[in-house]
Order: sequence, then C-alpha cells, then structure tokens
Amino acid sequence: MSRMGILLGTAIIIWSGLTAGFGLYLQTRCARYLDRGSASFFALSQITYPNAAVIFDAAIAIKCFGVGVSYLIIIGDLMPGVVQGFTSDVHGLQFLLDRHFWVTGFMLIVIPLSFLRRLDSLKYTSVIALISIGYLVILVVAHFAKGDTMQERGPIRVVQWAGIVPTLSSFPVIVFAYTCHQNMFSILNEISNNSPFRTTSVVTSSIGSAAAIYVLVAITGYLSFGNNVAGNIVGMYAPSVASTIGKAAIVVLVMFSYPLQVHPCRASVDAVLKWRPTGKSESRNSSPSRAGSSPLLPSAKGSSPKGDGMGEVRFAAITTGIIVLSYIVAMTVSSLEKVLAYVGSTGSTSISFILPGLFYYKISSPDSQHHQRLMKEDDDGGVASDDEEDEGLLGGRSSKSGSWRRKLLRRLSLALAIYGFVVMVTCLISNTFFIVAH
Repeated sequence: MSRMGILLGTAIIIWSGLTAGFGLYLQTRCARYLDRGSASFFALSQITYPNAAVIFDAAIAIKCFGVGVSYLIIIGDLMPGVVQGFTSDVHGLQFLLDRHFWVTGFMLIVIPLSFLRRLDSLKYTSVIALISIGYLVILVVAHFAKGDTMQERGPIRVVQWAGIVPTLSSFPVIVFAYTCHQNMFSILNEISNNSPFRTTSVVTSSIGSAAAIYVLVAITGYLSFGNNVAGNIVGMYAPSVASTIGKAAIVVLVMFSYPLQVHPCRASVDAVLKWRPTGKSESRNSSPSRAGSSPLLPSAKGSSPKGDGMGEVRFAAITTGIIVLSYIVAMTVSSLEKVLAYVGSTGSTSISFILPGLFYYKISSPDSQHHQRLMKEDDDGGVASDDEEDEGLLGGRSSKSGSWRRKLLRRLSLALAIYGFVVMVTCLISNTFFIVAH
C-alpha cells in the first residue's frame, strides 16, 4: 500500500486473487481427466507434456523445499524476541536466545507431522494455524481502532503511487500470497464430495476469504503507519504482551505450515525419481487417465481415493531426506531472501498460472482423445458435465452455450499461462533490480 496507494493496492490484491482462483479452478477441471485419487502435476504432465514432466516437478520440489526452509529460518529469527518479550531476565539461559536451539526444538515438533501421508491428517494443526491468523488480524485492526500509532504515521497515499519501480518490486509479494496450488490436487484426491459445484465452492470460499483478510490487514495496517510501514508490521508495535503473542502466533503459523510444504515436495521428488523419457504412444498407455473408471465424478458410497503410490520405505526415505536437508540449510544459512526471490518467481508462477493454463488448454482440446473420452463417458453415464453444474458461475443452459463456454474457458486458460510468463519475467526483473540496488 505504501508504494501503490490504497486504490491500486486493493485492486491488485483482488486481481491477484481472481487469477490465482482461476488457476485453482482449472486444476479442478483437469483432475476430471484422471482416475479418482490419482490427480497430480506429474500425472497431467504424462498425458500432456510427458518429456517435460521432470522439469515441472523439479521446479515444484525446489520451490516447496525453499519455502519450508524459510519457515524454519523465520522460527529461529523470531523466537529469541518472543522469549525476551515475555521475560527480560535470561541470565544463565542464554541458549534461549540462540536461533539454532529453536530451529532444533521446533523441528522435533514438525517431524511427526511431516510423516503423515494425507493432508486431511493435518486439519487440526491447520485449525490452530488459522486461529493464529485470526489473532494477528485482530491485533492489527485493534491497534488501528485504538489509534496508538498515529505519532509514528507517515503520509498516506490513496490514489497516488510511488512509481513503476517500487510498485513492481511489491507486486510479487501480493501474487505469491495466494500460492497454494501445490496442494490442490491432494485436496481433490481426498475430498469426500468431489462434484464440480463442491470443488468450485471450496476454491471460491478459500480465495475469497484470503483476499478479504489481505485487504483488511493491508488497509488498516497502512492507515496505522502510513508510508513508514515496514514489511513485518507486528514488529513495529510498541513492546507489549499482545505484540509478543503476535510474534508467537507467527511462529505457530509457520511451524504448522512446514508440513504443508513437505507434502507436495515429497510427491514431486518421488515423481522426479520415477520419471523416464517416453514416446507419445508409450505415455498414452502409462498415464493414469480415464479408461472406463470413475474419476472426479460423483462416485458410489464406499469408494475411496487411491493412495500416493509410494511404498513405506520409499516414503520414509524421501521424507527423511527432505527434513534432514531442510534442517541443515536452516541451521547453516541465516537468510535465503535472494535465492527464494528467484525460486518464487519461477516456481510459484509456474504452479499458480503457467501449468494450470497449459495443462487445461492442451487436455481440453476437441482433438484430444482424453477430452473425447471424458465427453463420451459423461454422455453414456448420464452425468452432468462441469458446464451444467457450473451454470451459476458461467451462465447458460443450452448445449450450444455450453460449447461456447468451453471454447471461452480454453482461451482464458491460454491467457492465464501467458499472464504467468509475463508475471515471471516481471518478478525476475524486479528481483534483479532489487539485488543490484542493495
């Protein structure tokens, strides 16, 4: 907000939410072309761009690994301050101010969570993380309502912006704030009601609530400090029990977010290790596409999604490798800001925009055998198509309008992929200028 102004900043937050939500929606559409419970970036790559599958999954693995390591670094940086906030007398307990101690301690907590196979098993820790987010939102809004930061507040920009360069430097932060696409296929594999209406509702509610929180915190936080606002607004508040609890809430949030990065990282590493160059005919026969089975369509009671396909030893080995490597990096490196800037610019844009757009554009082609099989099975089984169930979203009832909507959706998916490439280039350029400037 300090660089874009309230009007432009709010518009970009909403726009970024819409584009991220559309990417998630395309993932739900793509998943229908695969067997129930087998949806993944690797599986889609096998039936669209088989020889590029290893590149896609490697990018996802590196991105998730880097974000996971950054969470551990944040814990190590914040916990000494949390300790000093609760008690100033740490004589004889200097280890409590050592970042390595806290990284090790919290690592012992997240290790068991990282070995859970299903995202559903993390629902209780996710609730705790959401409570932490709720507290942080209340903290920011309460300080704004109280007006105890007015003496430190700088000028306010409502319409005017700081310029193109400062705006572009902040743009990647907003775009990547919505990145959750690496876990979307796991959610689609595990969700009990996988109808198009249900999955679209999940995407809408998730992105909508996130956008509302971002706008609320951005505006109230900016109005509290004006152009003097910093990246970590919690650290700007006067020392108090409330602000110290806020720092602890951030620690809890990133701690329980770490397993959510290990999960897709493990799946992508497994896919990279299994990948072998294949020809077109071979990839068609080996991919888990629809072949008389029931994918993400309403299924009979008692049916259950497939597992992740990893044996116990392989699962444990890959998970252990990710945990050990992330721990070593977090213990030896105090900042990954420059590396993560480039990893996020490539990995996050690929996951959020480029891959969903390219996958759907390729697989939904009228000439695609997978698309033709899906349409035939829907007709033979008397199952409502996505276009019929998404009637409230896109409008229209006739088969003619349904065909028109499918064509429009394909064009929009291609536009999303192109937009992703533009965002990637923009982020890489802005990151380069930022590093050179500093």
